[in-house]
Amino acid sequence: MQDSAHPYHDWNERLTAECYGPNSASRILDEDRRITDIMSNYEKISFNFGPTLLSWMETSAPDVYRAIVQADQKSRETRSGHGNALAQVYNHVIMPLANRRDKETEIIWGIKDFQHRFGHSPEGMWLSETAVDLETLDLLAGQSIMFVILAPHQASQIRKAGERKWTDAKGGSVDPTMPYVCILPSGRHINIFFYDGPISRAVAFEGILDKGEDFVSRIMSGFSDAREWPQMLVLATDGETYGHHHHFGDMALAYAVHVLESQGQARLSNFGEYLERFPPQYQVKVAEDTSWSCSHGIDRWRKDCGCNSGMHRGWNQKWRAPLRDALDWLRDTTVPLFEDRARDLVGDPWAARNDYINVISDRSQQNIDKFVGYNGVKPLGGAERTLLLKLMEMERHALLMYTSCGWFFDEISGIETVQILTYASKVIQLARDLFGRDLESGFLEQLRMAQSNLPEFGDGVSIYNRLVKTSAISLENVAMHFAMSSLWQVYNTHEEVYCYAVDQEIYDRSEAGNAKISAGTVAVTSRATRESDRMSFAVMSFGNHFTSGGIRRFQGQESYHVMKEEIFKVFEDGDLASLIQVMNNHFGASNYSLIHLFRDQRRKVLDLITKKTLEDFVARYRTMYEESEVLMGFLRESGVPIPAVFLDIAGFVLSVDLQEEFMKDRIDVEAISRTAATFGKFGIEPVSVDLEFSVRRRLEDMANELFRRPSNLLLLRNMEGIITAVRSIPLDVNLWEIQNIFYRMRGETLDETLNKMERQKAEEWAERFRHIADMLSFNLATFFSPQKQR
Repeated sequence: MQDSAHPYHDWNERLTAECYGPNSASRILDEDRRITDIMSNYEKISFNFGPTLLSWMETSAPDVYRAIVQADQKSRETRSGHGNALAQVYNHVIMPLANRRDKETEIIWGIKDFQHRFGHSPEGMWLSETAVDLETLDLLAGQSIMFVILAPHQASQIRKAGERKWTDAKGGSVDPTMPYVCILPSGRHINIFFYDGPISRAVAFEGILDKGEDFVSRIMSGFSDAREWPQMLVLATDGETYGHHHHFGDMALAYAVHVLESQGQARLSNFGEYLERFPPQYQVKVAEDTSWSCSHGIDRWRKDCGCNSGMHRGWNQKWRAPLRDALDWLRDTTVPLFEDRARDLVGDPWAARNDYINVISDRSQQNIDKFVGYNGVKPLGGAERTLLLKLMEMERHALLMYTSCGWFFDEISGIETVQILTYASKVIQLARDLFGRDLESGFLEQLRMAQSNLPEFGDGVSIYNRLVKTSAISLENVAMHFAMSSLWQVYNTHEEVYCYAVDQEIYDRSEAGNAKISAGTVAVTSRATRESDRMSFAVMSFGNHFTSGGIRRFQGQESYHVMKEEIFKVFEDGDLASLIQVMNNHFGASNYSLIHLFRDQRRKVLDLITKKTLEDFVARYRTMYEESEVLMGFLRESGVPIPAVFLDIAGFVLSVDLQEEFMKDRIDVEAISRTAATFGKFGIEPVSVDLEFSVRRRLEDMANELFRRPSNLLLLRNMEGIITAVRSIPLDVNLWEIQNIFYRMRGETLDETLNKMERQKAEEWAERFRHIADMLSFNLATFFSPQKQR
């Protein structure tokens, strides 16, 4: 959970809702801002997604994930067999700052992940921040990557093929409307496209997405009749530009694509198709150790070069250098340890690491068997397999800790830098388990030089201890999380807890009033490494946030029953002081509490604990609202301004009522309408963020259910009533997903539904469906037009 992404669970979810999803189904609007068409921008433009983002999206936003994959498939049908999707170096590392071995793995993992998801090999690869050096380009060419995209200032010299003289191209003077070929020292070659710098910057920073017509005009300004060759205009922007950084930016993009295609001003293509039709006629030399987002080359990711967000005057980024030094020290210290231990298990440790991406993409037992069988020097037993997987996981995290955003922003305590330090912490944890080596002290000695801009954090060591080390997870942590949360949640005998499996063997429980206690034994297994252990636990709660628990390795059935009987007896006697002492006798002083629950579950439990207090607060506010409601009506009729405190209290109570109504199993549409009318009557502003989220999610659930059972007339009536009521409240509900579902329901689905219904019901169904489509801002003429059906 990332609180800064509220009301969403995390930033992946929020960005998917604001950007990645909308670009898979973007709107074309008429002059009255009503929807005339919905299209996928991904089918029209080149794009790349980070593999780690796609792995999240595959399970957490499967509809958007499928739309992205299908868009690439569709583009191959319309672009002469060339797909719009580009691969990406796997962990978004700054390639010139990586050693050769890590560069090779990043490229191979990026290619194999792409093949796993899109079903074909990539033609091009996006370099993180377009950071480039010749070694990276040579490794790309060696893996059959045909092209990359760079910023114009990353060209150093150019010359026409067959000529000897080079022309200076520094300062962004390279012509970006043609492809170039770069001949590499090894004799290999790779094609390079340079994006149009001024227009790309205008898209990102100058507001031309505010109006689709301006976007089209600026695009066309990149072409010139003075050029005598086929021109390709390349724009390169962060995907988040279209919907997150610029609200409705996806629609500006969709409009531009629609105008360009319908008016024939230019032809949309992609890099692979263009190379096939117009091979490079010029050679280029690249400016090594440069990137698109640092005017000092690649210093933004290794020193205090002056590049920053500009949001915090007086801050410095001197922490960047010691952060990289600490990570380099950790990586280089583990390299010989990894090689020495891995050689006992696999023929080539680094080739095995390259192949490990196949396990990361699919952690099934069958796939692990295949990986071990292919790379092992001999048949490996269970303990040896776990050892090999832990070695590979250490290497995976050693690569993840170089994710570029850890250096990009202004402060070392930011969530991006804390995340890469968390990866480093996992490397340290695995090194301790694997080799018995404590690398933490050496790492922190380096990290101590990284000074925070915030006095409360001090240096990197303080940040590590406060924000990173507390999040470390072990099998014991998982077992205690399961045990503690079982006081409030009923678990099955087998449960998946993040990337761990928990098998419940014994579970005993006792309650006395608000107090409760449980004890049991569980087996916890890491799905990543297959490491497993059995543990016994006892946990208790006294009906508030005071909880306590202990855990230890399983010591046999008899030992467990002795522990359980003694603790339960003292609990039932109600002797709190003795209970704590008995717990310490069995589990030592390593007590656990609510704070040791994983964050999401901790939040759920604390919500349950605070629910009664919140209900008391709401009841008090409700009493005040009810006492003032009549007076508010009289003041309104008298033309006297209603005191702001009255409106604030009313807004809070009515928002709570409305939100609770949308969370019920059966929604009372009349109750919603009455509450909505009260909002309108007094001009009350709702408490909008959480309320909007609840309304939207419930309407989406109803729309999905209607899509599955379109003949459900009662459901259609309820949806119509709810949308009508909500429209009367000053609440801007995001109807994107609901619009998508109704858009898919028209045509054959609509006709099939009506044909199966009695005439009278069919007429009512059609009229209500039409009314909802109107409220969802569709242009009804095009919405029901046969020519528009897909």
